[in-house]
Amino acid sequence: MPSRLLPDRRHRTELVCHRGANAIAPENTYPAAQHCIDWQADWLEIDVNTSLDGVMYVFHGPGLERTTDGTGTLHDLTSHEVDRLDCGAWFAPRFAGERVPRLAEFLQWAKGRIKLFLDVKRAPLEDLVRLIDDTDLRDESFFWFGDATMARRFRAIDPGLTLKINVNSVAGIDHAVRAYGAAIVEFGLAEDTADLIDVCRTAGVSSMIRYGGDSTRAFESILSLAPDMANVDHPDRFLALRDRP
Repeated sequence: MPSRLLPDRRHRTELVCHRGANAIAPENTYPAAQHCIDWQADWLEIDVNTSLDGVMYVFHGPGLERTTDGTGTLHDLTSHEVDRLDCGAWFAPRFAGERVPRLAEFLQWAKGRIKLFLDVKRAPLEDLVRLIDDTDLRDESFFWFGDATMARRFRAIDPGLTLKINVNSVAGIDHAVRAYGAAIVEFGLAEDTADLIDVCRTAGVSSMIRYGGDSTRAFESILSLAPDMANVDHPDRFLALRDRP
């Protein structure tokens, strides 16, 4: 049995790019996604939000001020108004004029380039499931809902799509599987992370570590633990360590 202190070189932890390459391009945009594709990352995490007239967008929000030149919330704007927002200038002048991507168009663009993790903030769930099927992304995507009621509704609408649930204990893993039919569970980097990964392996559930920092030591720790996936904010730095000779 491999030591937990050294990476099991037979196991390749898949990289999830949180909001794209958000340290070098504005989050949830085509440029942020393109960097991840160029790096040959495994997964791109995007947020899903919805306008007043029901159009789904790749956008965290709900407030507009942090990442656009708008005010208020995306939910209170029509799609015509959202389409006029600048979501790049806040990050750097060279991204000025970048628009908030419409989800349907973004999925078509991403298909075949990178797999997708959709963090659904607000969406008409039946329409979202239909869009995933129309784009033929059922086997190239998974989903998370911060709202438990939405997660249950999503599961009731479609028992087959892959759902991720956040946990912080062994009991949480069992509950995620029994209550939600979760195939992936996510947790932070902590003292009991190795135990949680072991339980996931026994239960046949994929494990994902979420880490938002840029510490080389933390990245090395994640690689030594060898989870199935790592959801990070500095994917280029993670890849440099994971794929080194």
